[in-house]
Amino acid sequence: MTDEDAGRDALLESLHNLEARALSALEKSTRADERALVEATGLHEAQVRTAMGWLLSKNLVEVAREETRREVRLTDAGRDTVARGTPEERIWKRLRSAGPTQMDALMEASGVEKEDRSGAVGTLRAAKAITIGPGGIVAAPDGPEPEAIARDRGLLRAAQEREPAPLESFAAAEQQRLQEMAGGKRKGKGLVSIDLRRERTFVLTPEGQAIARLLAERGFREEVSQLTPEMLQDGSWRNVRFRSYYIGLQPPRSLAGKKNSYGQFLSFVRSKLLAMGFTEMRGSMVENEFWDMDALYMPQFHPARNVHDVYYVKEPEYSDPVAEPFASRVAAAHENGGDTGSRGWEYRFDPLRSRRLILRSQGTALSARALASGPKVPGKYFAIARCFRYDQVDATHASDFFQVEGIVLAEKVNFRTLLGLLKLFAVEIARATEVEFAPAYFPFTEPSVEMHARHPSLGWMELGGAGLFRPEVREPLGVNVPVIAWGLGIDRMAMLALGLHDIRDLFSADLDLVRTRKSVL
Repeated sequence: MTDEDAGRDALLESLHNLEARALSALEKSTRADERALVEATGLHEAQVRTAMGWLLSKNLVEVAREETRREVRLTDAGRDTVARGTPEERIWKRLRSAGPTQMDALMEASGVEKEDRSGAVGTLRAAKAITIGPGGIVAAPDGPEPEAIARDRGLLRAAQEREPAPLESFAAAEQQRLQEMAGGKRKGKGLVSIDLRRERTFVLTPEGQAIARLLAERGFREEVSQLTPEMLQDGSWRNVRFRSYYIGLQPPRSLAGKKNSYGQFLSFVRSKLLAMGFTEMRGSMVENEFWDMDALYMPQFHPARNVHDVYYVKEPEYSDPVAEPFASRVAAAHENGGDTGSRGWEYRFDPLRSRRLILRSQGTALSARALASGPKVPGKYFAIARCFRYDQVDATHASDFFQVEGIVLAEKVNFRTLLGLLKLFAVEIARATEVEFAPAYFPFTEPSVEMHARHPSLGWMELGGAGLFRPEVREPLGVNVPVIAWGLGIDRMAMLALGLHDIRDLFSADLDLVRTRKSVL
């Protein structure tokens, strides 16, 4: 006997009675849906679903087709309506048999509940099937039964006869009426329920076909799955066969509580930078253009300041005036370079525009504020900042994102220091295996660089930009030593570290994804 034969024998011995009956039915018909299996096996629907779940886990069957459909069933209120008639039908028939009747007496005699009365009377009046005269006397003019009564009665009876009836099997107007009946217009007493049902068609896998043939050849002896006190007392346990356990079956996944992996990643990054001696910077997500752009030597005519790239605050529009001497020094740097030795951007600086409020578009605004606050030299600062930019959302872009921002101030820091730090961040934090640097341009740094890392499935993607702050940025804010600065997309770094292929998965509401996503820790 080969190992394969021995494995199949063991698998055959482990089959539950429900599995054996389902396999036998599939072996005869090659493919069947759950309804057909219920008929072929004589099992209940829940038993068939259980058996097919076990067989799927053992790779003996596979799903050939799956579709979802809406099924109509009568509720208890609907069955009562079929038996007694709709409220409209009862009112109309009572009037035709008893003649004009006062409203309250009519409702009592026809047995219509209070919550149904107004709707039923409204329907009959709209159909001109009844009239209401002085003193609340209700009458039914001569004529045939109103079409609405016959329609609803016939529709409910058809749904009952075909129950559970696919909603799509009814005409379009009937579908709409059934959905109205399911809407619970009678204070929660819907006449029908419309439920989504998943229908699956199964076929045997090659291994399933082999096991089904063995089952047909050898037959299946009923097994006992539980030893009872009665069997111990009368000794009948000696003459029965107990079902063996199949230890190859995967256990159910434990869904114990866990921290969100992206939240853990942000905490991981923060702890790494704090351990490296950095001080954390914090600030508001609503910022004025001065600290977000002007202090960073971005001219007020820069295309990045266009309304399509930033989000403007509607109310209030402007912040308080920017404190001196920073407002004057930054304005001078823009207009003529000020005391930096630069020619500046050579345009008239608009102080009012500096006060325009926006949602922070880059974490570098926090670095500008830190430089103006009298930082330590040497000093290292970082921030994990939520930023907002108008962008087309796709697998690697989002309109709001986290950025890890940092600066290092020291007499001897240089471009090589910066590249070493960036490489360290990419490897230690993003878990990148391939990193490249490319020349770049930013208004506030010179020289400037972009860092790229290779994603296993998305290829090369930009992680962020960096450089040495220009004198036009440092000096108006009171800093006269070299400053290296970077702003990295921590969301993209998380994609690499967590093995994700779409940036939107970081914020997914899919519980299964959140539960199973790995942690970087």
